Amino acid sequence: MNPMALHQGDCIQLQRDPDLYQVIGIDDRQQRCWVRRWPLQRQGGSPVFEVSLEVVETGAETPVRP
Repeated sequence: MNPMALHQGDCIQLQRDPDLYQVIGIDDRQQRCWVRRWPLQRQGGSPVFEVSLEVVETGAETPVRP
């Protein structure tokens, strides 16, 4: 996926994972982003974790915005 097409707040899929994740932050230089599972969990929220932009699903035409 072109990092320029990815924006904070977008919902994306990761390769080999059917769940949706919301983009919290993007680091274009390091090709990393921070995501959390979407929709948010009722109890305790959803933990944020870092992933490589290489694992962002490239088959989606455009990210989904909640």
